[in-house]
Amino acid sequence: MKIAIVVFPGTTCETDTFEAAGQVSGVKATYVSHDETDLDSFDAILLPGGAAYGDAIRPGAIAKRQPVMGAVKKAAEAGKPVVGIGNGFQILLEAGLLPGTVLQNETLKFVCKQMELFVQNSDTCFTSLYEDGEKIKMPIAHKVGRYFCDEAIYKQLKENNQIIFTYTSENPNGSIGGIAGITNERRNVLGLMPHPERAIDTLLGSTDGVKLFQSIERNWRESHAANA
Repeated sequence: MKIAIVVFPGTTCETDTFEAAGQVSGVKATYVSHDETDLDSFDAILLPGGAAYGDAIRPGAIAKRQPVMGAVKKAAEAGKPVVGIGNGFQILLEAGLLPGTVLQNETLKFVCKQMELFVQNSDTCFTSLYEDGEKIKMPIAHKVGRYFCDEAIYKQLKENNQIIFTYTSENPNGSIGGIAGITNERRNVLGLMPHPERAIDTLLGSTDGVKLFQSIERNWRESHAANA
């Protein structure tokens, strides 16, 4: 399985994401530049965290206009898994690949700490190795991470089971419904503010992020076996 890790000027989490993906057997990760226009040879796309273009204007606003995003949209339309983590989530929202937006944290402060999450939906290619209702730990690191949408979109997210991760007892940024991660209706595009790539070793405080990368690979392998 070939995974593209998209790198923009200002991306800072590409190495962590590369290492996390590379820990999964059968996965080959490759860095891809923001000016790439062809991702057809890849089976999944990852947009890592950081501050693309220094978060100028607002997070993701410039990144969404780069050539690679046309290829990311094409991959998503083809049903390939696309994941945006932190700033990557912000970019997916700006690009219209996911509904809603993110605002500054209610405290207006940068928050960096380990968070406990609920897995709300394990019926996706990103969460199939988790259990519904499972409590997991992943760190967050953001100042602009408060997910927001209008009531109509929020209702749709709940009815379609597009809310994938929520914060448990503490909502660190004021996100509506405690949302930490969502998918599109087709459930092949995931955006989340917590960092699974920073939860892959006990030395980091958690290994709960490993299952996300393993789920992607397993679902890809099973889908290819079924189509063989």
